[in-house]
Amino acid sequence: MNFRDISELLDALQWPARQVKFYHQAVTHSSFAHEEGKSESNERLEFLGDAVLELVISEYFFKCFPSLPEGELTLMCHSVVNEKSLAGIARELQLGSFLRLGKGELSSGGNQKDSILADALEALVGALFLDLGYKKTSEEVVKLFDSLLKVVGKGSAPYVDYKTMLQEKSQSLFEETPAYSIEAESGAPHEKRFLASVKIDDRVVGRGKGKSKKEAEQAAAKEALEKLFLQDELLDRVQKRNNR
Repeated sequence: MNFRDISELLDALQWPARQVKFYHQAVTHSSFAHEEGKSESNERLEFLGDAVLELVISEYFFKCFPSLPEGELTLMCHSVVNEKSLAGIARELQLGSFLRLGKGELSSGGNQKDSILADALEALVGALFLDLGYKKTSEEVVKLFDSLLKVVGKGSAPYVDYKTMLQEKSQSLFEETPAYSIEAESGAPHEKRFLASVKIDDRVVGRGKGKSKKEAEQAAAKEALEKLFLQDELLDRVQKRNNR
């Protein structure tokens, strides 16, 4: 199997890599590692890179927008650090051509799958962190994500899926899946408006309107996310549940 050497990408990015082994590991998918039986996959680096990315992007928005509350900063961060946006940046880097994949994964187009590309980009950030430390990694990540950071900073967040975000947080905090319902419909058939609500632990935590049911549910999830950290009653329930 022919894969482009990762050194070519490091040169293009102008990363002053010192320990190239980390970057080789970053582009080694588990399918390749299992087939070869020699290489270590990028899964551990992906775990590390995900945490580093969250910190770098959170720090960036925290410093750039000192007056914004926690809820809005969280949404902005997720607008950048999510599978779709990471895969988009990975494609810009042609990262798929550097990935070492197993034969089966490669034949099924694995080097263009969002999940694999996003994971590889996170692993690459993890490798950079191990090799050059946080300060240099932060500088390079901000440069790499520059255009997306500016778009989100201006209030446009094209990649946000609020329902997915809310589900992740709800399952993490409350071990529950949010429940949506359409409370009302209005307008003529060609100008319908919907009002949706979302519940967690049998309590309405968000409502939203939209031109479609899906749009209304997204709006409800967005409101719920913005309020989530302020829902003392819900958080108290979590604390009590954890203390049982």
